Amino acid sequence: MKHGLALGFGAALLLAGCGAASSLKPAEGRSLPVAPYGAKETPTPADLLKPTNQERPLRSDEVLTNSAERRSDEFSLPPPN
Repeated sequence: MKHGLALGFGAALLLAGCGAASSLKPAEGRSLPVAPYGAKETPTPADLLKPTNQERPLRSDEVLTNSAERRSDEFSLPPPN
């Protein structure tokens, strides 16, 4: 039981440090990627981390905007016996 607790605590401690990131910079001696074709300037690290509309679309799943009675469907017949 003690080994499981120590293992769980160690895993939690390691995971706690994963999200800590200060301002991002290229590695020493390296540069940012070249500007994409057609871009006027090389994107900054903040620009590269900003999600696009395709990566994080706006929510538009509201189907019922206006409540209305459905009209009858004369072709919705019960199955034959």
